[in-house]
Order: sequence, then structure tokens, then C-alpha cells
Amino acid sequence: MNSKIIFFICSLFLYMSSLAQSEIYELRVYDMKFGVSEATLHDYFKDALIPALNREGLNKVGAFEESGESLPKKIYLLIPYESMQAYAEINDKIEQDGKFLSDSEAFSNLPVDKIPFERYESRLIRSTWGFPNLVKPDDALNQFELRIYESSNEDALRRKLKMFNENEFEIFENVGLHTVFFGKNISGGQMPSLTYMLAFKDKAEHEKAWAGFGKNPEWKRISKLDEYTNTVSDITRVFLKTLPYSQL
Repeated sequence: MNSKIIFFICSLFLYMSSLAQSEIYELRVYDMKFGVSEATLHDYFKDALIPALNREGLNKVGAFEESGESLPKKIYLLIPYESMQAYAEINDKIEQDGKFLSDSEAFSNLPVDKIPFERYESRLIRSTWGFPNLVKPDDALNQFELRIYESSNEDALRRKLKMFNENEFEIFENVGLHTVFFGKNISGGQMPSLTYMLAFKDKAEHEKAWAGFGKNPEWKRISKLDEYTNTVSDITRVFLKTLPYSQL
């Protein structure tokens, strides 16, 4: 068999294998209404939605709010799925889950003026081979940094993903940047883009780790490579803290 054909088949196999092993993360961002109690949303998450997800085997559901006092307030929900198929199947099951429907009845029947959020955005993120699985951080790491890297086009994003997969995760580990999840955005706003989350104990640890990253010799080397120039056009950074019922 022609060597080019063999190479193509092997490359295709590796690509399909990586897709099969990819986790899917749903990141929901709720824009809260000013002056309306948010307690009903927290009760819905804590007593209805998260228990329903747990019954389907999803036991690392993260719930966060922003560390600052920004307005409008935002609530973040992170739901990890084993695959895109699991995402579809589990959501279908929950819609027919009698206990979930019963537990969420009070929230579902709220008067319009008592619904605590305006809208929520749902983003789907697919993990990559360099960091394929969400990692639950140690309990002491209860502060989080969410980062979204936008790229000017798909090629720039491809190159930035390659940079992470082949180099940056190892540097992160070496300097003490604790990755929770990482992936390529496949739906939602700010496309094309990637999203990842870091966990840290406090601001001092966070600043020390990022300073070490900037000084790292390997980072200095790869950041100067032509292949990785102009890969990021904008960065969104949000600091989060866990809500009491979060499982991360």
C-alpha cells in the first residue's frame, strides 16, 4: 500500500480516536436581574437540576459566581459530559425524569417578574488530546480563573490549540497553574475560541504561578516561534468563586 495512503489512514484513525475520547463541557452563564432574589435559582440548581444530573452519573457539576461585584451579576454552571452523545441522551432523559419535574415545579411555575435571570447563554466546549479530562481540584483550591482566548480565524485557533497540546500544559504543571478543564469552543459566542479554567488557593499563589509562567525558559522559546505568532486576538478573564453546592 502506498506510504501516503498509510499515513493518511493512521492520521485519520488518530483523529477519530481523539474525538471519541473528547469530553464535552456545557458552560452556562446566567445574567441575573437586578433587584430580584436569586435564591430560587440556587434552590433549583441545588435541589433539582444537579441531583438529576448526578442520577445520570455526572458528579462534577461546578457552580460559581464572580469574585468581584460586577453588574449585572452572573452565575456560572459547568456541566461535564463524557461525549456529545451523552450530552444529548442525558438531557433527553432529564426532560422525562419525574423526580426532576417534581423537584423543579416551584421554579418552573415562578411568575415572570420573579424569574431571577434575564437569559442564559450555553456554550459547548470539546476537550483536546493534550488535556482530555476534567480534573477536580483539591479542596484547598476554591478560587478559579476562567479564560477565553479568541482567535482571528480557524487557522489561528488551530495553531494556538497545538501550542497548548504540545507545550503549554506541561509548563502550566511545572509552574503551579492547576488546570481544571480545557477545550475548543464548538458553539456559543466569541467564536472561534478556546476556553479553560484554572484553580488556585489565593491571589498570592495565583500571581506567583503566572509570574513563573512568564519567566519559564520553554515558554520564552515557544512564544517566539513563527508558527505561533498572531494566534490570539483577544482574551476574556473572569475570576470566580464556588457556590456552596458546587461539586468542584
